[in-house]
Amino acid sequence: MTDTQTAGRGGREPVRVPRIEDSTIAITGGTSGVGLATAQRFLAHGAPRLALLGRNAERGRAAVDTVGADHPDARVEFVQVDACDAAEAQRAADEVASRLGAIDVLVNSTTGSATPELLHEIPIDTIATMFTQQALAPLHMTRAALPQMRSRRGGVVINIASDAAKVATPGESVLGAAMAAIVMFSRTAAMEAKRDGIRVNVLTPSLILGTPTGEHVMEGGFSAKLFGKAITLAHLGVARPDDLAGLIVFLAGPDAALITGQAISVNGGISAA
Repeated sequence: MTDTQTAGRGGREPVRVPRIEDSTIAITGGTSGVGLATAQRFLAHGAPRLALLGRNAERGRAAVDTVGADHPDARVEFVQVDACDAAEAQRAADEVASRLGAIDVLVNSTTGSATPELLHEIPIDTIATMFTQQALAPLHMTRAALPQMRSRRGGVVINIASDAAKVATPGESVLGAAMAAIVMFSRTAAMEAKRDGIRVNVLTPSLILGTPTGEHVMEGGFSAKLFGKAITLAHLGVARPDDLAGLIVFLAGPDAALITGQAISVNGGISAA
């Protein structure tokens, strides 16, 4: 078992459990925040092939230079994509496979630009856009990469939502609905894909300091009050990108071979859900 580990229990057909050192890894939203920290952590664990997916080409090239500088032996590529567009998501997944090989591990760390706001203050004609900008990218990318994983009898998908999926919080009616959609999608995809050796999990952080989104929600107004209060409840500390990156790398590896369909909070004690 050099390239991957295999597992077959109960007489079932064996499935692949990819090792980080043998995997092609794609990270949507990989040019900043949690995605970028996760890319750096994967490379530190010996990942040989890594694709950073994002909308902004200039930021993408800078991210490739940043993560590749310390790991010259790894192949690091940028693929430009707006994953909220279904055709774009499929093209990006196919392009990763063409450049680096079939995707073994997919991490979807995407966020929209919306901030918490009370429902009666949200213009009704913006609700659909708010919802889709938050929810669609991980759904599209998971679906686009799934055939690659099925054909190889194994793979890992890790989506990132938020605790708004689990805890009813004023100001997060639409955002919470989008996050709940990602969580249920991930759980159901896990139940469907397990027969092909594919594991799907989702992380649900609260506030993440040191990210563009974290800075945006703390700029002022209702969202700053909401998350300012949340910080006082995080007695174990407020999450930063590296806190999620470590867990993502663990979930992607063989030590987590039996973990699937889980929604895991990383929030320093802000809530228990």
